[in-house]
Amino acid sequence: MNFIQQVKEKAKASRQRIVLPEAWEERTLRAANQLVREELATVILLGDPDDIRSNAAKWKLDHINNCTLINPLDHPKKQEYIDLMVSLRREKGLTSGEAGKLVEDPLYLGPVMIKAGNADGEVAGANNPTGNVLRPAFQFVRTLPGISVVSGAFFMILQDAEFGEEGILVFADCAVNPDPDASQLAEIAVTTARTARHIGGISPRVAMLSFSTKGSAAHELVDKVTAATEKAKTLDPGLEIDGELQADAAIIESIGRKKAPESKIAGKANVLVFPDLNAGNIAYKLVQRLAHAEAIGPVLQGMAAPINDLSRGCSVDDIVTLAAITAIQAAGMKK
Repeated sequence: MNFIQQVKEKAKASRQRIVLPEAWEERTLRAANQLVREELATVILLGDPDDIRSNAAKWKLDHINNCTLINPLDHPKKQEYIDLMVSLRREKGLTSGEAGKLVEDPLYLGPVMIKAGNADGEVAGANNPTGNVLRPAFQFVRTLPGISVVSGAFFMILQDAEFGEEGILVFADCAVNPDPDASQLAEIAVTTARTARHIGGISPRVAMLSFSTKGSAAHELVDKVTAATEKAKTLDPGLEIDGELQADAAIIESIGRKKAPESKIAGKANVLVFPDLNAGNIAYKLVQRLAHAEAIGPVLQGMAAPINDLSRGCSVDDIVTLAAITAIQAAGMKK
């Protein structure tokens, strides 16, 4: 069974309520139809129900009738959600009138539904930039207790099973934070380990990457990584983690033994935490293109509930896979 099949089986077992706010969009509706057909999630579509049904008929999507359709402009819980939004953002000056306008935007309604306990996760971004998707999430769902930073992880599925966990490596942060400080980098390490465990079924072995291995170079950028490693150990004392390690020392056993002979992680890492977004984003794209790896993500982590952002160039299968991952995240958070 390959990685995506494993993800779908886990999602099918949990059957979480996933909101798709871009219900007017063809790829989103086709993905919703597939999610219901494969029993991967309970799907909530936000948009004009008449338009959704009309498009479903036009595109011959027989399972849309089994989705929950909510019109953001007119539904029974609208005032309840307005009141919730005001209570959460009163200190920021949000008025009832302003909330009444925001709640009619599907990208705001989705996170508020999650906050109210009426949905478990959201997938959006097929037709919206990342900022439009994440801004409402930051405002109304916020981050996990003890976590101040949201980050993005990729599951890299390699053709060579020698590396990582039988060819699977988890990279972070590749999507969100340009230059995390040591404390933020530690949080990224801890949340990425959780992502590897809950979604990939992987026992995480985390390498904190640098251009130095165990003091081979002296620089403040190296100091940041070593400090982050120690902070991560404090946040999660049971976490298998080491740093600072160069990339080759982290993933190639012979080099790991030579450069860091006392490390339990060197040469065996399956989770790679990059020191900044430059390194992480460049690395995942190089591995994807040059090694012909499959890059699944970004999986956003650190939120109090899972809200995941799509590329605007995404396919129907991309939406289905990310929705399944979102369902697994939601089920894991409930545990």
